[in-house]
Amino acid sequence: MAQWWMARARVALAAFSVLLAIDSLGAAEPTPSRRTEYEILKAFPDGRLAALHAGDWPNAEGLTGGNRTLGKWLEAGPQRGSCRAVIAAVVAGNLAGADDAWRGIDVAFAHQREDGGFEAETRPNGQSARPFPAAVETAFFFLQELGRAILVIRESPHEAHFRSRVDALEPKLRKACAFIDSGYDTILPHHGHAVNRVIIAAKAFGTCGLVLRDDHLVDRARSLMKYALTRRDEAGVFLEKGGQDSSYNAVSILFGEVLALHLPLPEFEAALPAAVAWQVSKVADSGEIKVTGNTRTGVGKEPGYDGKPKNVNYNEVILALTIYGIAHGDSAALAAAERAFHWSRRGSKAP
Repeated sequence: MAQWWMARARVALAAFSVLLAIDSLGAAEPTPSRRTEYEILKAFPDGRLAALHAGDWPNAEGLTGGNRTLGKWLEAGPQRGSCRAVIAAVVAGNLAGADDAWRGIDVAFAHQREDGGFEAETRPNGQSARPFPAAVETAFFFLQELGRAILVIRESPHEAHFRSRVDALEPKLRKACAFIDSGYDTILPHHGHAVNRVIIAAKAFGTCGLVLRDDHLVDRARSLMKYALTRRDEAGVFLEKGGQDSSYNAVSILFGEVLALHLPLPEFEAALPAAVAWQVSKVADSGEIKVTGNTRTGVGKEPGYDGKPKNVNYNEVILALTIYGIAHGDSAALAAAERAFHWSRRGSKAP
């Protein structure tokens, strides 16, 4: 009997040693770090990022978006296009192009008011960003891409090239962030029905908070994202005016996922697979994005910035599915993005 117990003890000791060895091997191998946004953007298909942001470059006056279309300054929000152009140029290693695109950022701050907000005129649809809640909105629409651009620059090998201008910009950025923070309580009452705007506001607070190392701004971002998670239906789709929309659901995915690449948001990321799966289901085999049942886009229900009915923003859908697909290894999302890209470029020579 003694020999039997000794044999059992030797087996147990050997098994324990194996477990210790396995555990020590696991400890010796660090968990692979998550790819940065810069690395994810570098992994896009060749020429894809440049094609998607070809329309974001500022004109001779440094105007982008709706400001460029109308040929005059209207408000700060449209200048976010220049930030996207900076990102695309930095990812391509085109520093001369990035310097040129940066003019749009300088133009925006040339219109900054003493209170930190930005000057505004009347839009073609008759509305204006002069009233305080709208002034907060147009400011955070611009700041969410500016904060992101600076973070991507810091992740890139080109940080030193931009360091002095980013440092010089910091006091103006702090002032602009203080302005949107002063209007924080207007965001949910005015935009709670359109969760994509809540997430865009969160991205402004979060990315700029990280740039400025301001925990208060980051906490604002987390609070807004917590609210955004309550604005989903049983299918996990982000709600827009009480229903589903195949353009704005992608916007919520895109801006939330980009923020999550810089600021850990595990609860939000846990909600993404369902929203992405629904979005993929809305991309037909042809690549056309289905709009049946949409609450806001593609069905003539809502006028846009220029007064014309809003349509699906294909670029944002493609970006949302590509960034998510690369970050999470989702082949279905990547295939849908590829189909949508080629549908959107029918008759174009873009890559």
